Amino acid sequence: MVKQLTFELALPPPTFAREDFVVADGNRKALTWLDRWPDWPAPALALNGPAGSGKTHLARIWAARASAAVLDAPDLDGKSVPDLTALSRTHAAILIDHADRRAAERALFHLYNLMRERRGHLLLVAELAPAHWHIALPDLASRLRAAPAVGVAPPDDELLGSIILKQLGDRQLHAGPGVVQYLVARMERSGEAARRVVAALDHRALSERREIDRRLAADVLAELSGGTS
Repeated sequence: MVKQLTFELALPPPTFAREDFVVADGNRKALTWLDRWPDWPAPALALNGPAGSGKTHLARIWAARASAAVLDAPDLDGKSVPDLTALSRTHAAILIDHADRRAAERALFHLYNLMRERRGHLLLVAELAPAHWHIALPDLASRLRAAPAVGVAPPDDELLGSIILKQLGDRQLHAGPGVVQYLVARMERSGEAARRVVAALDHRALSERREIDRRLAADVLAELSGGTS
């Protein structure tokens, strides 16, 4: 049995650039919704998907386009109404990650109302759609569950392979026959995992002066999963 990857390789943070996002069936609808901004039918849009699905990349693409403030839900905890009012005056668009955290419910409720008054927009990012959040405040629940929600699916084989190929191309690397298919069948299914695998391939191919073939791919997967090669 192939072990799940663990990632010890130090990498620079991802850029979240639009040109680095690979569009596929599982994320196209979400991208279309974000591209519709500011023509949204409600003050908020909920973007949901499992870890590794690319929802953070999508959200950051929107944030760059909208010049949005980027917050994590715990950042709202303890903020007063004047604090939130100042935030809504400064930013017409706000991205809130982990928006399903209950600790920030009251602040999120006030912020939603403020953004609605000012015709601003919130992008709420979480693993599940608001219909599945455990929301204690009834008024917040009714507002969020009436807002449009769009999901992002985990990468399928085609998308994961495309991400690997793009990462290889960005590094001007060539992989031998069957390498991409070999990786797709055995690695963690996320764009971040693909980035780390290709970085490890690049490092080992350069340091060991090896071609990127299936044997090197196997060695890299063993290394990243904590095994020996």
